Amino acid sequence: MLTSSTGNTGNPRRAGTPGGPGEISTFKGQERALRAGRIGTPGLLLSVLAASAPLMVVGGVMVTTYQVMGIVGQPLLFVILGVVMALFSVGYAEMSRHVHNAGAFYAYIARGLGGTAGAGASFVALAAYSALQFGIYGIFGFEVSGLLDRHLGVTVAWWVPALLGVLVVGVLGALKIDLNAKVLGVLLAIEVILIVVADIAFASRPGPQGLSLHAFDPATLGGAGLGTALCFAVAAFVGFEQAPVYAEETSRPQTVVARVMFLAVGFVAVFFALSSWLIGVATGPDHVVATAGKEGPNLIFALTGARLGATFADILHVFFVTGIFASMLSFHNVVARYAFAMGREGLLPAALGRTARSSGAPALGSLLQSVISFVVVAVFALTDRMPAGDPTTPVLRLFTWGGNVGALGVILLMATASVAVIAFFVRRGAGRAQAGRLLAAGLAALGLLTVLVYAVKDFGVLVSAEGSALSWVLPGVIGLAAVAGLLHGRVLRARRPQTHARIGLGNEAFQLEKAASVPSSSSLREES
Repeated sequence: MLTSSTGNTGNPRRAGTPGGPGEISTFKGQERALRAGRIGTPGLLLSVLAASAPLMVVGGVMVTTYQVMGIVGQPLLFVILGVVMALFSVGYAEMSRHVHNAGAFYAYIARGLGGTAGAGASFVALAAYSALQFGIYGIFGFEVSGLLDRHLGVTVAWWVPALLGVLVVGVLGALKIDLNAKVLGVLLAIEVILIVVADIAFASRPGPQGLSLHAFDPATLGGAGLGTALCFAVAAFVGFEQAPVYAEETSRPQTVVARVMFLAVGFVAVFFALSSWLIGVATGPDHVVATAGKEGPNLIFALTGARLGATFADILHVFFVTGIFASMLSFHNVVARYAFAMGREGLLPAALGRTARSSGAPALGSLLQSVISFVVVAVFALTDRMPAGDPTTPVLRLFTWGGNVGALGVILLMATASVAVIAFFVRRGAGRAQAGRLLAAGLAALGLLTVLVYAVKDFGVLVSAEGSALSWVLPGVIGLAAVAGLLHGRVLRARRPQTHARIGLGNEAFQLEKAASVPSSSSLREES
């Protein structure tokens, strides 16, 4: 029989009370616990959807995909990937009922494929989500500097607001998640409403080809940029898989996490497929790539301005920026929790595995993420060619590169996690009982590995103007993270076998350690 690894089995106290079943605690003192019962279904759904930042995807990811990859069939990609993500979620959601750990991906992989594989996955997760976070700072800085110039006549380099964003997000990340979820929820609701209004405008005033369904023709997926377009589309989905990261902080992780994942996947697939199709409708499918190349990051605002007026375009622009900020905050929280989980289990310095007494947030993990983000943005700022260079450099370099490197890592993690789900249940004798879910996990693994191969093969499309070396250096970041993590896992297995054995156990690992450090009653009697 499979049991949840909360470490509270058999405790009759009320959920949500200290030490009760709802309190998923990692005792080396209360500072080693993420506070339970702080997030319900609405709060968690808002948090994971905010990571996908609908306006950022529509105005940033979709436009860049049309502009750089030249794939007219982008709406069809969202439909295809929606099916793959739904298949992935079947096994992943079931796994979330049995393993509650802020390390989600790497914890699942460790429980299914062993501690060494889990160590490798933890480093990949940290690198992937950090890369996504870095990329978002690029488009945030570009958009804020553009707004300041357009409306206030103030000229600042993109990296100034980007670095300020790093500092502000770092402060908010150290606060309790309840406050952040409320802010994210308000911003998300406004974003969705604005996109729906824009979509209606595009449908009511289509381009020269009318309400054409040409974008859903499989023939539109041809071209050298398919792999990177798939990768960028996966980046648009990123967020739903973060739900298990917050499992320790939900009131009912066995049901809330799975429910949120399926709701998020369904919303993202339908909403983004529809919106990307209507962008093509607004320009005409035959003209969307050329128009995106001409307008660049301004495409969505030019299309809405022509139909709904300059005021609406300005409002859209403002909430485009706030949506980007919300996504930055969401990714920051996830990276901080991965660092917390890794510190808690000995994969990173133990100090990272402590939470702030006042808020219950992983404060040191938050600080680490802020410092690294600051350094990365500063490096890109120092190598920027501004003001003589292309003003969209932070979008075409930091945002696009970071987004695709991060998505590549997430694809690898999803594929590996799907295999781990199968191994986890089969090894526990539940293969037959979970046959349907395991079949879905297997199909998801095949689909994700196919996407991964295409993405790596076509990565050069992103950097063709920068030199061919980057076509393997950038995806090599994920490969290097995986190798470093696997080697670290091997070292732990040889030198610290007890630590290695507890990789992926999360709170249970610390309860085992606590039990081992307390002499048994029989030994006490013998000593006396």
